[in-house]
Formats: sequence, C-alpha cells, structure tokens
Amino acid sequence: MEMLIKNAVVVSPADKLNEKTDILIKDGVIAEIGSGITSDGEIIDADGLCAVPGFVDMHVHLRDPGQTHKEDIITGCKAAAAGGVTSLLAMPNTNPTTDSPEIVKYILDKAKDADSRVYVAASVTKGLKSEEPTDIDAVKSAGAIALTDDGRPVENTKYLSDAMKKAPKLGMTIVAHCEDLFLADGGKINEGEVSEKLGVKGIPAGAEDCGTAREIALAAALNEPIHICHVSTKTSVALIRDAKRRGVKVTAETAPHYVSLTDRELLRGDADYRMNPPLRTQADVDEIINGLCDGTLDAIATDHAPHTPEEKADFVKAPNGSIGMETSFAVCNTYLVKTGKMTLSQLVEKMSVNPARILKINAGTLSVGANADVVLINPDEEWTVDAGKLHGKSKNTPFKGRTLTGKVKKTILGGKVVFED
Repeated sequence: MEMLIKNAVVVSPADKLNEKTDILIKDGVIAEIGSGITSDGEIIDADGLCAVPGFVDMHVHLRDPGQTHKEDIITGCKAAAAGGVTSLLAMPNTNPTTDSPEIVKYILDKAKDADSRVYVAASVTKGLKSEEPTDIDAVKSAGAIALTDDGRPVENTKYLSDAMKKAPKLGMTIVAHCEDLFLADGGKINEGEVSEKLGVKGIPAGAEDCGTAREIALAAALNEPIHICHVSTKTSVALIRDAKRRGVKVTAETAPHYVSLTDRELLRGDADYRMNPPLRTQADVDEIINGLCDGTLDAIATDHAPHTPEEKADFVKAPNGSIGMETSFAVCNTYLVKTGKMTLSQLVEKMSVNPARILKINAGTLSVGANADVVLINPDEEWTVDAGKLHGKSKNTPFKGRTLTGKVKKTILGGKVVFED
C-alpha cells in the first residue's frame, strides 16, 4: 500500500508548495514530501508533470436516483476521475428529491466504491417546492453536508432564513441558486441581441441579479454565511464584491463556461450551449474573470448536468445544462492560466483549496496526513475534445471539437490510481 511519485512539480497553494519534489503515499494518505525519497512500492515517474491536490467540484448533478439513463453515481465519478475531480458535491434535484435520510444514505452507499469521493447536498425544502422545509437534522445525521434547492431558488425566504440560521451549527453549507423566477419567466437563453436575432424568449440578467441581491441581504441581516452558485453576470459580481467589502459572509462560484463562452455560441442553434444561468455577453465574461482574479469569486465548479442526445435535439424544448467535469481543468487552464490572467497555483486554489474550505471537507491539500488525492497534469499538452470519448453516459459538452491546453494524465484517489490517460 505504498506509492512514490517522483520528479513532479508539486503545486499545492495550501502548503505553499511550488517546486519539483517527490510525494510518498502510504495506506491512502500523504506520508512524506521531499527530494530523494525512496520506496519499495509502486514508483510513478512524473517528470514533466505537475502534481496538484485533487479538484473539488462543489456543483455536480449525478442524476441518481431517478434519471440514471443520463448519468449515475458510478459513471459520474468515472467522468470526475477523468477530469481530476476527486471530491464532488451531488445536487439534490434527483427523482425523488434528496430530501430524506433514505435518499442521502442511498447515494453515499452507492458511492462507496466510486472513483471520486461523493458528498451530498440535501434540499432546503421538500421536493424543491418551497412548501415544506426538509428535516435538516435528519439529512445531516444521514450524512448530508450541504443544503440547496439548486435547479430552483428557495422561493420561501422564511425557509431559507431558518436553514441559514441552523446550518452553521451543524457544520453544513448553504448553497444558493439565485434566480427570480418571475423575471426569468420561462426564458431559454440570455436576453439580448442573440435572443432577439433567434426569436427565442430570453432570460434577463436581472433575474440572476435580483436573486443574488436577496441572498446577500439575508446573509447580511442574519450575519450568517451563504454560498452563491454559478455566477454569470457582471452585476452579480459587483454585488458580491460590495458585500465582501462590507463584511457579509458570502462566498461564490462560477463555472468554466462562464469564463470562456458567450451567448453568441447559441447562434449555432445547438442546445448543448443552453444552460441555466445562460451564457451571457463578453462584458459579463470579462467581469467574471476579473471577479476570479480579485478574489470576489472564490471557486470554480462545473454545474455538470448530463442530458441525452434525444433530450438535447430540439434547441428550444431541450432541458438546460451541459456536462463539464472532464474538461473543467483544461478550459480554465486555457482561458485563465495560458492567457496570463492567473497562475496555475491560483487556479488550484479556485478548483481545490477554496471549495474544500467552503464545504469544510478534508481535501485541497497535499500536507502529510492528508488524503492521498493527487492529480498529475501536463499543463502544456494540447488536445481536442471528442465528446464520444468522454467517460460519462451523456455527451452534451459545449466544448466538443475545441482544442484546449492542459491534460489530466493520472488521478489518484486515496492512494489508488482511478484514471490514467
């Protein structure tokens, strides 16, 4: 049960490491980091590669239970491993909703032998309907670590307020989908020039911004923490930036597609570019990147949302969502690191260190005694995304056919190789 990774450039910002050295793994944990380590166990020569702590994707739809024709816990975790994601947070908009101890336990039991560590977010309200609160104590006892009605906002502010007051006492994180459903009004893509040109009903940026403002106001009033999901607009970035300056306990994530794609992609008429929040304008993309670089946005998560080709066939009728775990590092490396916007170490903070901190899980570090969740990457390798070769069940990636820079070469989970390129 011993493994030695030799000659890697170890990039672990939580440990203030950015140097060529060796990593010794024993019994699933990091045993030693330093030069010249020897071992009788498996030797991995990582010369030319970087070793980083496994990525933590805090926003994943595994579709299990209830929609396993799109994805299931095992296949979703294979996709995760292929993207270097060793820990993920499963969203509760399953069928049935993850709003009971039984469903939480089902997910955790099925995930025991998966290729990534699965953490569970239970819903704030039963069935995501905002009509009855979930028994938070019960889902916490079953193993849930977070609460969200993601896929929808918590429309009943009283239920959200009660959850925000209770969650910190239980060590849980409130994760907020920010959207004013009245303003969104069944729209399909970003409201603007592209929606007008296509004749498709748009979702105004204000639908997200009003939701963001409400959650920030509640966090400020209660002096309790809130985490804001999938930020896509420049105004939401400004609201979060201002809130942080005022000392509001707010953290936020964006997704790889919001730093790399605009709503002009929708002119293709391809529903794989439709997600919620929708792709926005170049001005929004620029400000999302600024928000990542100045610390306004803490994390990058994928909002991995599998759908079948049949479901995605009709541009207007298709459900929202795209897959993202296998391409997340490469997209962010291409559009953020290779463009000089941030360093690889800073990207690791956004994809590993900060998500682990926000979720309060044992991840994001390569310190001695930590879980041996290690990803070996080649930050300079170019590759073209072939949707047919991706590891999950669904292939609805907006990056199909795109050449990216940065490749996950090997993913190690608890000292075991779970993916090799």
